[in-house]
Amino acid sequence: MHPSTFETDDHEIRPFRFHAGDHDLRDLRDRLARTRWPDEVPGIGWAHGAPLGYLKDLAEYWRTGYDWRAQEAHLNSFPQFTTEIDGQNVHFLHVRSPEPDALPLVLTHGWPSSVVEYLDVVGPLTDPRAHGGDPGHAFHLVVPSLPGYGPSGPTRELGWGSRRIARAWAELMRRLGYSRYGAQGSDWGTWISRELGLLEPDRVVGVHTNGMITFPVGAPGEMDGLSEADQERLAFGEYYMRELYGYKKIQSDRPQSLAYALADSPVGHLAWIAGVFKEWTDCADSPEEAVDRDRLLTNVMLYWLTNTAGSAARSFVETPDTAEEAELATDVPRSDVPTGVAVFPRGILRPIRRFAERDTNIVHWTEFDRGGTFAALEEPDLFVQDVRAFFDRVR
Repeated sequence: MHPSTFETDDHEIRPFRFHAGDHDLRDLRDRLARTRWPDEVPGIGWAHGAPLGYLKDLAEYWRTGYDWRAQEAHLNSFPQFTTEIDGQNVHFLHVRSPEPDALPLVLTHGWPSSVVEYLDVVGPLTDPRAHGGDPGHAFHLVVPSLPGYGPSGPTRELGWGSRRIARAWAELMRRLGYSRYGAQGSDWGTWISRELGLLEPDRVVGVHTNGMITFPVGAPGEMDGLSEADQERLAFGEYYMRELYGYKKIQSDRPQSLAYALADSPVGHLAWIAGVFKEWTDCADSPEEAVDRDRLLTNVMLYWLTNTAGSAARSFVETPDTAEEAELATDVPRSDVPTGVAVFPRGILRPIRRFAERDTNIVHWTEFDRGGTFAALEEPDLFVQDVRAFFDRVR
């Protein structure tokens, strides 16, 4: 399962299967059993991160109840491959539809997610006929692991920002023989998918995203007449920067210092990811209200077994996500590629349509009443519904 075994600089596409060594699984259980737990101020819940009681329970389940081999077999039920692009190993699922006229679609996750985010939507999107749907809605799916994440393995140099990843995805789609395709993204994948459309406007028929990064730019009148919902989204943006931005600052400024702890302690790694899932999903008391416990742990396992937590953290050095970080004229050029946005109320990206339309050719916009950042994992039916509805416009 270690991506370092795929280092040949060529265009070959190689089959891939997950297989963790027994010694890696024993080491994980041993580390979990030997965890040195911190103290905790009573009664503060999730305010400072994952609570001690919750994490002890989840870690014990990880050690004694979670079945990696069953999850590994499920992952291996999907066709997977690796190839080298621009000096970097890239792992991806490639699931072709039985429908000959299916539209190729590349799905891009963000942090701290993985291809696990999309497992529940692969069947309905590739074979709608078998799931009670219209075969005209079918897609050939390409689901890559981001460079530096999970089975794509650690990056070996800086520079893997959204534009370089978009170029890699364009090359991947060429190698797979797709000259016309769609792009869909979540979290950081929204920015990468937008860049792919900018890079390949004659090949990318449309871009669909869960949420979108939008911000005011100081133009005269841009704040006039904003709806109450838009005002709430602006307020959430301020709250995000004040209360939820610590992960970004640490991973942007000192990813290597953080990497030692994440690489050495599975509980430390679990706490880092579980805390984000609690804050970014549609839940009240636990991320498991939104995401199945086994899926959450499988997502963590893809980082742990490949030792890529540090490499994934390093990716935050690469791409801006605020007006202060972005050079608007160069980092946010207008995109005329038809774009659809699905807005989930507890997503970390809560866009304002007026600002989105300033920079992007928005042709489809859906507001849902439930769901969070990882929509394909949290609300797969809503996700599939909206992806189908948008791409019906541009096929």
